[in-house]
Amino acid sequence: MTMPGLALFYGGLVRGKNMLSVLGQCAGIAFIASLLWVAGLYSLAFKGTGGWIGDLSAVGLRGITTDRIAPGTSIPELLFVMFQMTFAIITPALYIGAVVERMKFSAVMLFSALWLAIVYAPVTKWVWGGGWLFQMGVRDLAGGIVVHATAGVSALVLAMLLGKRQGFPHHPHPPHKPSMVFIGAAMLWVGWFGFNAGSQLSAGGSAAMTMLVTHLSACSAALVWMLLEKIRNGKVGIVGMVTGLVAGLATITPASGDVGPLGAIAIGAIAAVVCYFAVSLIREKWHIDDSLDVFAVHGVGGILGTLLLSFFGQKFLGGLGIVKPIGEQLAIQSLALGVTIVWSAIATLVLFFLIKTTIGVRVSAEQEAEGLDRAEHGENDYPMGM
Repeated sequence: MTMPGLALFYGGLVRGKNMLSVLGQCAGIAFIASLLWVAGLYSLAFKGTGGWIGDLSAVGLRGITTDRIAPGTSIPELLFVMFQMTFAIITPALYIGAVVERMKFSAVMLFSALWLAIVYAPVTKWVWGGGWLFQMGVRDLAGGIVVHATAGVSALVLAMLLGKRQGFPHHPHPPHKPSMVFIGAAMLWVGWFGFNAGSQLSAGGSAAMTMLVTHLSACSAALVWMLLEKIRNGKVGIVGMVTGLVAGLATITPASGDVGPLGAIAIGAIAAVVCYFAVSLIREKWHIDDSLDVFAVHGVGGILGTLLLSFFGQKFLGGLGIVKPIGEQLAIQSLALGVTIVWSAIATLVLFFLIKTTIGVRVSAEQEAEGLDRAEHGENDYPMGM
């Protein structure tokens, strides 16, 4: 998902002179996250009995042999390691969309490495690794808290600290290739089935229901987003269409193990309305240059879905009925979100200033005007520039 899907989705949304920089950032994060995951982050996230952080008993995947079964599952632990690695790869890649066209490649790489250790691994332990939130009964099948809330909040903080792109908001920065955005979104859509349904860790009825509700939420959100654009602008844009699609995918992610088809359709519709107006609020009212609307789509969507599962997971609303009563579950979900949001924001703030005082965070004004493809990578995707 990260290399082809997210890279093309984000790459098409930026100006042509920054296309390769986005591809490079997505690829670089995939490389470094994979090695760090094996080196020790998997162990910190899934090993040990601590409620806040794991231990280092599986550093370098020590002791995880080919015949070892992942605890609590029927699948090989090496497969579980690899599956969870994909989440560690895509989560930091999400916040790239908030800092495109102006953040140094070296800063992106260093920030992501530190962020994975300080934010992602602990939150994964809390929610998925048997930590304190898991023990309280938090529900998050595929990452509303672990992926979208962490990355979304960090994206918003980074966008505010880094500052606006040159000319924002007075001069538009339109996507240079909407068709590429569409292709990337389509690949994300298919890849999302693997994330959500795969999180059931088995091939059966639960995985089938998760795949179905993931698809239905995406379709519902896309249609409602299209309707909102038609009412507001008189036209339906392709970029808006697939942005709604991704909002529906992000929002159903935490709830995809708890809701039924009708609940998924409702969640998708709600996601489209809330995320659509969140985009307008952040970009047009607050003038925060979250360049590719990461917080409004992923952050808001993940937070919204994490809360809505308390309602639509109830049996009388078509859910599977495995969540606690609404009030109790909503309190647990809210606490988990609150702690995660605060932790992600503070850690991002500290890491930003650490990197700013060492290697620097933002490219020069001249490099930004030239484009990061040439300034940072010495290459152009489009010879004439765009």
